[in-house]
Amino acid sequence: MTDDLVIPEIIYQDNHLIAASKPPGMLTQPSGSSRESMEDLLKQWVKQTQNKPGNVYLHALHRLDRAASGIVLFAATHKALSRMNEEMRSKRITRIYHALVTGSLPAWEGILEHSLRHSRMKALVSSGDDPRSRESVLTYRFLQDFGAVTLVEITLITGRYHQIRAQLSACGCPIVGDTRYGSPLRRTTPGIALHHRTMAFTHPTLKTRISIEAAYPVDWFLDNTGSPPQNAV
Repeated sequence: MTDDLVIPEIIYQDNHLIAASKPPGMLTQPSGSSRESMEDLLKQWVKQTQNKPGNVYLHALHRLDRAASGIVLFAATHKALSRMNEEMRSKRITRIYHALVTGSLPAWEGILEHSLRHSRMKALVSSGDDPRSRESVLTYRFLQDFGAVTLVEITLITGRYHQIRAQLSACGCPIVGDTRYGSPLRRTTPGIALHHRTMAFTHPTLKTRISIEAAYPVDWFLDNTGSPPQNAV
């Protein structure tokens, strides 16, 4: 690896998959207006570390909001892409997020169900009769109270645009720093307090169950809580 190439932390790697921890503020995949993306950086890293000629095959298996942090999983082969996409469609991949929120949760744990539609860089709660809306479901669980903010664990059942951000806001608990969805608190560090913490899946060729975890970004808690959580890594 060259000294001037700074890449996100690699969490898992083999011949078929690469998982890395995205910092807040970075795009998952390139777009027309982007300066750099996680996918671009990892392709450069693979090319340099493995001395690969020509183009590097690497494809993000899911997106993570630019303002959020945490795990992004990439397929490094066509076989992995096909098999992991089927895992996604069949909802056999577990994706767990942690978020710091304001407001009072409806209960210690529960299910949130809304109809969401995409409108101008934002997800809006709409009527189930709206043909543009899509069913959006997640489960949540209280983890720790910091006084002004609460640490919550979220498991996605569906994967919609800005789903976690919109659904938590709709129940009166916007994510810290997420002013687009009504957060009264801003952060001094980049991004919002939403972190893709854990991912579990069946490996596309080994057929074994794999679980990976991304450490919290530096100062992710200290920015708004003043102290790290119990047993934080």
